[in-house]
Amino acid sequence: MRKFILQAALVIAVALPVACVTINVYFPEAAADKAAEQFIDQVIGGSGKDAPATEQPSAPPAKPAAAMLLDFIVPDAYAQTANLKIQTPQIQAIQSRMQQRFSSTLAKAFASGAIGFGNDGKVAVRDAASVPLPERAALNAAVADENRDRDAVYREIAIANGHAEWETQIRNAFAKQWVQQAKPGWYYQDSAGAWKQK
Repeated sequence: MRKFILQAALVIAVALPVACVTINVYFPEAAADKAAEQFIDQVIGGSGKDAPATEQPSAPPAKPAAAMLLDFIVPDAYAQTANLKIQTPQIQAIQSRMQQRFSSTLAKAFASGAIGFGNDGKVAVRDAASVPLPERAALNAAVADENRDRDAVYREIAIANGHAEWETQIRNAFAKQWVQQAKPGWYYQDSAGAWKQK
């Protein structure tokens, strides 16, 4: 009986800490910023860098034995150091449409100040009066198409990385990067919604 009690106590002593582990998967903010920068650079050519479209994430650093044990007990313990996947067929199709739309319509509208980057990761018409009346409907349609694609790409990136709940954080990372890669003279909204010129 005493042996049974000791074995039960040992099992409880080992199982209790494992049972109390809370699995926290942290949003990889730095990886989201990098992914947004690469994606946006391909769409608008923000900094002139030619990041390869099929760039593979670098190999993670070697983990100590304790970290490997923690990964066994708590998967995704190193999630905050992960890279985000942005190269799926769905995401690439959206990116291609955005590139084409940007070069054919939106670049001119950004340069004229007719549109700007919203603080919500979308594009907004800022000054419709600066666009000739016959061209307004086409610009409004292009902005609506762009915003649909932006919503879709934020959702697709979250899903491609197995965390649909990250969509809002991905949107926020992209909103910040759209403004950072804006060219001088382009407009953007600050956090309060006021228009500023870069």
